[in-house]
Amino acid sequence: MKKRLVFSFVLLVCLLLFFIVLSITAGSVDISGEDLIKIFSGTSDNETAAAIVLKIRVPRTLAAAILGGALALSGYMLQTYFHNPIAGPFVLGISSGARLAVALALIVSAGGVLKINSAVMVISAFAGALLSMLAVLLMSSKIKSMSLLIVCGVMIGYICTAITDIIVKFADDSDVVNLHDWAVGTFSGMKNDELAVCAAVVFAALIAVFMLSKPINAYRLGEAYAVDMGVNVRAVRIAMIVLSSLLSGCVAAFAGPVSFVGIAVPFLMKMLLGTAKPIVMIPACFLGGGVFCIISDIIARTVIAPSELGISTVTAVFGAPVVLIIMLRKNRENA
Repeated sequence: MKKRLVFSFVLLVCLLLFFIVLSITAGSVDISGEDLIKIFSGTSDNETAAAIVLKIRVPRTLAAAILGGALALSGYMLQTYFHNPIAGPFVLGISSGARLAVALALIVSAGGVLKINSAVMVISAFAGALLSMLAVLLMSSKIKSMSLLIVCGVMIGYICTAITDIIVKFADDSDVVNLHDWAVGTFSGMKNDELAVCAAVVFAALIAVFMLSKPINAYRLGEAYAVDMGVNVRAVRIAMIVLSSLLSGCVAAFAGPVSFVGIAVPFLMKMLLGTAKPIVMIPACFLGGGVFCIISDIIARTVIAPSELGISTVTAVFGAPVVLIIMLRKNRENA
């Protein structure tokens, strides 16, 4: 088992580094490895290439890695919370709630009532994600069937998405109208200051989640077992709600909705690692989510270049079949 874990993490780190380099070099303007070394060492005389790499591709690639990891980690916590492998921020409508809150904040800022910045976007997205999460939790207290709860979460997502689409469609301000790309999911347009904010939020949440790995593991084995082990189940549940909402809200604030990552990546990591223990799943999900989203972003911006696909379109192509496999496996287990 130890050798398998070491191999898995080495593989994930190597894949992450490889696709980071590939993402930075690939595009409508080819950047060679030699050019890349010169740019990062400050010896390049090609100002255009340097600007493309440092101001566009590096922030976008790092955003895909960080936010992809955040989304996968949020999905893992939601699956642990609900004890269901198909619970995720997109499926439960949490990402859509966060997106709606950000759209409303942008509308308010366009009217001059509020000055929009990265902090306001993160706070708005967190509030929207938390409200959606609370709505799901309220329904979970009334609905005992997990399949029906998932359907209710999907309906919440559709309602939030419809309202967001109406807001974006009928907005008069040109800056809000240009949010169409964000509304379908994209890592483009990420600035260095925005990257710094989302990295600070995500890594702080990652550390907090990792520190909770032992209580989460006890909770994963059953609430009765967790209580016997001296775990404050109520506090752990609240922490999981807040942290998963913060992570999914941060993704929605900067990249819009990104589908199926929160379900597909934890499932794939469990298959790769051969275990579901949080102490290894937490870093693995973060690394795997980064790899998954960087690959998806490369495909999104190159397959029909110079146009781009929405990131959710690509993640759905790869993530939806994984969800179907999970559902088929659960059906066989219950048969």
